[in-house]
Parts: sequence; C-alpha cells; structure tokens
Amino acid sequence: MFRSGYAFDVRRVWIIGASGSGKTTLGARLAAALGVPYVELDALHHGPGWSEPTAEQFRAVVRPLVEGDSWVIDGGYLHKLGDLIPAAADTVIWLDLPLHVTMRRLLARTLDRLWNRRELWNGNRESLRSAFWGRESLTWWAVRKHREYRRTLPHQFAGPDYAATRVERLRSAADVERLLASAGAG
Repeated sequence: MFRSGYAFDVRRVWIIGASGSGKTTLGARLAAALGVPYVELDALHHGPGWSEPTAEQFRAVVRPLVEGDSWVIDGGYLHKLGDLIPAAADTVIWLDLPLHVTMRRLLARTLDRLWNRRELWNGNRESLRSAFWGRESLTWWAVRKHREYRRTLPHQFAGPDYAATRVERLRSAADVERLLASAGAG
C-alpha cells in the first residue's frame, strides 16, 4: 500500500476504476513521473467505427506491452484479457471515488467531447445516444462498473492472487494527489 513518504519503487502499475474516475489522467501523469510507457486500453480496444477486437486479437496486442519491464496501464477489459495485466502488475491502483464525483466528471467530459466534437480514438466520437440513452450507454456503464467494483474488488484484491501485489484504493482527489506527490509528480 502507498503511504505518506512511501518509497516509490513500482515498475508495473495497473489502474482500474469506473468511467470518469480519472484513470487516464492519473495514468499519464504517473507514467511521466516514473519515466515508463503509458498504455490506455480504450485506445487499443476501440477501432474505427467503434469496432472491437476479439479476445484473442486484443490479448495479442496487449501481451507484448505487458511483457515489458515497466509500464502504467489503465483500464479493465477483464472479460477479454483475463488476468493478463493483473498477473503481471506489481501495483494495482483502484480509483474508487464517490459515484457523484465520477458522474460529475463523466458528465463534464462527455459534454465537452460532444460540444467540441473531440475525437477519442481511431476517428471515434461520442454521441448523445451512446453517452446517455439505453442500458449500454456510457452513464449506465459507469454506474454499473462503480457498483460492481465496490462489490467484487475488495474480495478479489484480498485474495491469494494479489498477495504479492501492492493494492491502493484511492477514494478522493486528495488521495490521488498524495500518490502522485509520492511518485514525484506533485
């Protein structure tokens, strides 16, 4: 676990959290501070026209990255990648901010992307429909993942598969800033 004054000697960091929790921002800042490659799984997963690779294709792309000596990777995709990333990580950072914080961030980010027609990955842009309507919308996805992670991750991270892994559950923006300060990115 990270603590105030922690000697930051991690080399393989996996960041997980619901949409809007700040994975990408933290990942980029932490990777820069550590001087290691940064990988955003969403950028690898969402192809042109929102196409998605099969599990085998996705694992083939991610495996060589995970085999590297050092990295910061953000995103889950456990349904396609299985334990590929968590098994290789020496550190897991779970961004478990309150739902109202992640939803406020998600709303602001999504509205900015919609208003400014910002490209996300591979020519893709968010739409009103994909962001707000239906059970597959980004907002519903964020709520479901937030609840799922709170229900399952504490038990998962307490299990034997993570006995040799540092796990940090960050619950506030202040926790994130303390972690970044301990990594020299403050």
